[in-house]
Amino acid sequence: MSPEYPFDEAATARAVIDDAGTVTQWNEGARRLLGWTADEVVGRPAARLLAGPAPEVSGPSCHGTVTLRHRDGRTVAVWLLAHHRPPADGGPADWLVVTPLEPAPRSPDDPLNAASLVQSPCAIAVYDEHLRLHTLNDAMARVIGVPPERVQGLRISELGGKPQNEELERHLLQVLGTGQAQDVQTYLRSGGEDRAHAWLARMAPVTDTEGRVRGVCLAAHDITENHRARQRLHLVNEASVRIGSTLDVTRTAQELADVCVPVLADFVSVDLLEPPETGAPPSAGISAPVSLRRVAHQSVNPGCPEAMVSPGDVEAHPAASPQADSLLAGRTIVASLGDGTLERWLERDAVRRERYRQYGFHSTLSVPIRARGTTLGVAVLSRSRRPEPFSADDILLAEEITARAAVCVDNARRYSRERETALALQRSLLPRTLPRTAALEASSRYLPAARAGVGGDWFDVIPLSGMRVAMVVGDVVGHGIPASATMGRLRTAVRTLADIDLAPDELLTHLDDLVVRLSEESGGEGSPGEVGATCLYAVYDPVSRRCTLARAGHPAPIVVPPGEAPRELDVPAGPPLGLGGLPFEATELYLHEGTVLSFFTNGLVDTPGRDEGAGRRRLLDALAAGAAAKAPGSADPGSLDETCDRILHSVLPPGGSSDDVALLVARTHGLPASQVATWDIPADPALVAPIRKQVLEQLSTWGLTEASFTTELVVSELVTNAIRYGAHPIRLRLIHDADTLICEVSDTSHTAPHLRRAKTWDEGGRGLLLVAQLTQRWGSRHTPEGKTIWAELALFEEE
Repeated sequence: MSPEYPFDEAATARAVIDDAGTVTQWNEGARRLLGWTADEVVGRPAARLLAGPAPEVSGPSCHGTVTLRHRDGRTVAVWLLAHHRPPADGGPADWLVVTPLEPAPRSPDDPLNAASLVQSPCAIAVYDEHLRLHTLNDAMARVIGVPPERVQGLRISELGGKPQNEELERHLLQVLGTGQAQDVQTYLRSGGEDRAHAWLARMAPVTDTEGRVRGVCLAAHDITENHRARQRLHLVNEASVRIGSTLDVTRTAQELADVCVPVLADFVSVDLLEPPETGAPPSAGISAPVSLRRVAHQSVNPGCPEAMVSPGDVEAHPAASPQADSLLAGRTIVASLGDGTLERWLERDAVRRERYRQYGFHSTLSVPIRARGTTLGVAVLSRSRRPEPFSADDILLAEEITARAAVCVDNARRYSRERETALALQRSLLPRTLPRTAALEASSRYLPAARAGVGGDWFDVIPLSGMRVAMVVGDVVGHGIPASATMGRLRTAVRTLADIDLAPDELLTHLDDLVVRLSEESGGEGSPGEVGATCLYAVYDPVSRRCTLARAGHPAPIVVPPGEAPRELDVPAGPPLGLGGLPFEATELYLHEGTVLSFFTNGLVDTPGRDEGAGRRRLLDALAAGAAAKAPGSADPGSLDETCDRILHSVLPPGGSSDDVALLVARTHGLPASQVATWDIPADPALVAPIRKQVLEQLSTWGLTEASFTTELVVSELVTNAIRYGAHPIRLRLIHDADTLICEVSDTSHTAPHLRRAKTWDEGGRGLLLVAQLTQRWGSRHTPEGKTIWAELALFEEE
């Protein structure tokens, strides 16, 4: 023995027997007790040592008197204490069997005798300088669960045989060696109990009159209730942090199940009521059988094999089931095998009864999920591995956690419902399909924000007169239904302003005035900026192949000319809409046929936490990769769709954008010169007839003789009207498309004609009415030089 290892191995008879009944260890104390050496016993059946019947073994620990056979042939009645030890370090399970040998006599003035408090309510044990049990009081004897006169002389690791006992022995050794007291908390089952307790072990050195350490006094305090109270408080705090991390119903329900397993239950299921299509609360009209949709579950067993349904499946629960009873009663329902309530439910469901028997479920706790006076569903907590049923504290804890989760589930449902409403509004206000025009082909994408919800991004393609087409992309500040509603108003305003053929910079000026008025209406005090937006408006003419653009605080578009690298267009930024009083500037440029234009909102390229120019560089790379995907003139209608998908996949982060995204990609087409005819009109009305003749010849060249009569009337009326009321020079232009013939008459007067109904005695005033009746549509637009009156005739092929 030494101060580092004071144990006397011969003071205890100790043997280890495996589950097959073979002796695997045999110490010196066992040899002293029965005379057999280790070589004679180890590896042989332990039953050979018995001189009487084998003892009955029940539970992980047992004790009793057994008659054993001594080596010299006599029998010895020995009291034994046996512990079943779990496998350690990958080895097999075994039994530790010990009995103390006769301790050496103590003198009456031994300080260890004075250290014991036999009648103290606190469990006290005193260990000698070899860390063998010297004295214990009645309270400690009840904790150990064995007669006190039988265990004197045993080490604490031999008293319990558990890893916790070995840890306590290490602390006793430290106290014996250092003379410093220690406090240790541990969690183990006391003798004869099925449920573990939390203990505070206070260890202090026992000294003699000269101050020498002669042993250690151990006082054990049962702190189970305090320990469980701290556990409950910790679980509630953990639930408040972990549950509701997102506004997603499924994720929130899963977080509720994850928090409760395994601390509170061995299996947890979360089922929610299906919301009625009428929009009423989910709890309206609950009646048995109750249909519930499994949203989440969790188990101590990987993969949740005990689950009867999978997430997303709907199951009907009869009136006798804990789920239905809990929802109908509006309170927590406890069902267990002990009181027969669980059996009555399982009698009606053989499959579920077999599943419960297979996994050993013995108690369930059904807690309604209620928030703001509405029942949303039910959480069912079940125990199988934990032998104890749900206590009153468990019920209160489950109700507290479920109440917190219910508010989060309700918030997630409300958010989801509002988001779906805003998204439906947003999509209803956006164009379902883009118009097919001769000027360009286009493709678009809209993605709501991954977290912030639907915003006010929009795009549009608007056919204009003269085969021209307008492209617009805008972004309203904010998210939700207000932003979507404002977006709808602005999109309608843009289409209205585009219909009167305003130039891009003029259109943005009018749109800016509208946003200012909307801001005044929403702000109450007329403060600017309450409603804000950005916008980019472009008009492309396939005849001249020129594109005019203007933007109001919006990201500049990207252009990809045929065979060239993508680049950002240099368009004056202009102020955002809603500031008021600031001018906008337009830019005009020539576009080769097959040029790709990309318009987008800042949600595509601006991501918080990422390099400011990283998104734009990724966009340029994505466009460069697809620049050769479609050659000019080839018929590949899906190529622009592929370009949009490639851009979104390459530019956006994996989790989606923090802002909503609108993307519009267009490829320009040019109208061949052979499909356009232009004439300068003389000032003499008598010379209109030759012009009509030239028009008819051109129609014949185009193969449109079936439209000659109508076209001649329209040309005659528009030209005559320009000669009579307009200013020279006057020009006539015909534009021929596959299904449309456009007639345009331009002059330098800024006075626009108005359609009116002529009175009976009026000599004129019927010309424009005639034009309106003969054409598909007509109108006028102002130009820098004056105005243009135009009319479109629908062409139909002969059957």
